Amino acid sequence: MSSKTPFPVLYEDAELLIIDKPAGLAVHPGPKTPHSLEDRLDELRFGYHRRPGPAHRLDRDTSGCLVLARNPKALKRMHGLFEAGLVEKTYFAILTGTIEGEGIIDVPLKKISSKEDGWRMVVAEKGDSKSKEALTRWRAVKAAGTGRTFVEFKPATGRTHQLRIHAAHALSPIAGDPVYGVGTGNEMEPMRLHARRIAFDWRGGRRIEVEAPVPFAP
Repeated sequence: MSSKTPFPVLYEDAELLIIDKPAGLAVHPGPKTPHSLEDRLDELRFGYHRRPGPAHRLDRDTSGCLVLARNPKALKRMHGLFEAGLVEKTYFAILTGTIEGEGIIDVPLKKISSKEDGWRMVVAEKGDSKSKEALTRWRAVKAAGTGRTFVEFKPATGRTHQLRIHAAHALSPIAGDPVYGVGTGNEMEPMRLHARRIAFDWRGGRRIEVEAPVPFAP
């Protein structure tokens, strides 16, 4: 961790930074998130001329591993790895239900929007022209209190809100989810979703594997 920034730095080299993004901080600004990580990228220069740029995104309320690139070539390369599905991602979550076993959720998703409610992701029918393939591997790890389960997710695709809606649709909502967990009685607590691990092959035959400490107890 660098003393120059409040963000824990999990990995650093001349091309990449991987930080432990805190929950509550959006990666990019938006109508409901005018303040974001983009406002603080200067804190992550560490003497380099350019500000690093996020190579992907995490939801505002999701914590954990976030990759930033220090130059345009590295950013383009990281985008290519994500688009090709060559980045391994592992998430931990607490679900508001008793879950056992393991499995694969293969359910396409699509975005809908309305003037009254804004946008959100929904489960789509296979063959829907607006749908996108979404596949998530999951494994129940242990009980996390009465009626709750600590679950590991490994998404094979990277759709917006994929883990949140897959969990709510096929298993049980993620604790604290303010959108897909409405009605569980736990919407007022912080969302319990954490990007635990990220791994990929980089230039020169290097394998980069990074883990972020889990901020909530199972």
